[in-house]
Amino acid sequence: MKTQGGFLITRIKQVGGRIFERILSEKNIDAFNGPQGRILYVLWQKNGVPISELSKETGLATTTLTSMLDRMEAANLIYRDRGDKDRRKILIFLTEEAKELEQEYNAVTEEISKIYYKGFSEEEITQFENYLLRVLENVEERI
Repeated sequence: MKTQGGFLITRIKQVGGRIFERILSEKNIDAFNGPQGRILYVLWQKNGVPISELSKETGLATTTLTSMLDRMEAANLIYRDRGDKDRRKILIFLTEEAKELEQEYNAVTEEISKIYYKGFSEEEITQFENYLLRVLENVEERI
């Protein structure tokens, strides 16, 4: 049986990323780009995250993430702090400016979700996302 799941997921990611960037541009949102949006999303869920956890949650390599965090820090979106518990561990926090961007980000993700799921029933969306979670679990087992 010939399968195309990996190819299709990669293609959806590429095309979806371009659409995401276009929506950001149309809405005149220039405070962050798509990959930075993934970082912000994780930090909106849980602020004060170590770089290693941020790397795992975003799927970005630590080296890529470090340079992106440098740019985000220069743009006043995040700051680094050693925290109180383990002074060796650097934690990443959102600035107030970044916290205020969450609504704009949610509007963009809602718009792109409508594009992704056009013509799908709620049941189909749930089933599809459950399949994707299973695939993700399978590949994460190999890390």
